[in-house]
Amino acid sequence: MKLKLPIICLILISILTCAQDKNPTNTENDYKIVVPELNIPWGFTFLPDGSMLITEKAGELIHYKNEKKTTISGLPEIYVRGQGGFMDVVLHPNFEDNNLVYFSYASSEGEGNGGNTTIAKAKLENTSLKDWNVLYKAEPNTRRGQHFGSRLVFDKDGYLYFTIGDRGDREVNPQDITRDCGKVYRINDDGTIPTDNPFFNKESAKKAIYSYGHRNPQGMTLHPKTGAIWTHEHGPKGGDEINIIEAGKNYGWPVISYGINYNGTKFTDITEKEGMEQPLHYWDPSIAPSGMAFIDSDKYGDWNGNLLIGSLKFQYLDMCTLKNNKVVKEERLLNRLGRVRCVEQGPDGYIYVGIENLGIVKLIRK
Repeated sequence: MKLKLPIICLILISILTCAQDKNPTNTENDYKIVVPELNIPWGFTFLPDGSMLITEKAGELIHYKNEKKTTISGLPEIYVRGQGGFMDVVLHPNFEDNNLVYFSYASSEGEGNGGNTTIAKAKLENTSLKDWNVLYKAEPNTRRGQHFGSRLVFDKDGYLYFTIGDRGDREVNPQDITRDCGKVYRINDDGTIPTDNPFFNKESAKKAIYSYGHRNPQGMTLHPKTGAIWTHEHGPKGGDEINIIEAGKNYGWPVISYGINYNGTKFTDITEKEGMEQPLHYWDPSIAPSGMAFIDSDKYGDWNGNLLIGSLKFQYLDMCTLKNNKVVKEERLLNRLGRVRCVEQGPDGYIYVGIENLGIVKLIRK
């Protein structure tokens, strides 16, 4: 009888240790709220003077400077439904010369009822947007409320990449390059399509497509050293992914996946198939990722080079330590502050994080 208690204790310790190993560890850190009282800050970017442009999903563009919020005028009508609304924002690489700002949002313009993801640019003049110009509009519209995707990134050559989710139609859109949705796209800064895009010369293909077989990519960033485009995307129940995007590649959705239906049933029996890319990393259970940025400064010591990804579901910032393009460690930052929607490194080298129903916070390492 004397042996039973120690054995039980050892078993319990083993079980607890295994359970903890399946989840990212918590890391002690601090933060400062720099922009308070935001609802759903879907995206934000820094202007050359250090001020910020912030999109509110409900359809508002905010300029924040010296603790003052100013609403920017000149937006078109935003189609707000489900996960769709006013989404990402980035500056043109030569913003200081041309004042051009690029946006992703849901619009009801075009064929069919409902809306779909739209990419546009405009010139920022004081507190107004001028010369609004739609560069790409996904077709057709749909009243489904999910999977708008919508991250924006300029690469080092000045091409604009953007994501559009499968819009809830996984059986048709992601694997068909003649249809929009479930794709990563690449265009020139004026909306024209690069002639070296992988499907530019393929009959009936959507020529702006750069890669396909995606579910709902809500994170995209440029690797600061290699210049490669990294994305993450929502899986169903399990199977959220990190991918490095290459021209013309098929990332498998929904033919292969590490997830299952929300009701627990399977929609595929395979996780690999020839001609389809494997994710760099996947999560099971899903963390519901949104926002993505590399740490590329000396402000955080040996965290430099780590990848940051927001979790909507579990409400933390996931810091991924990478080695040879593999995630070898995950740590929870800003745990339980709220749903993490977007992540950016500021011009001062600090990391800024948009958190729903809180605002934008500055990450400080203790």
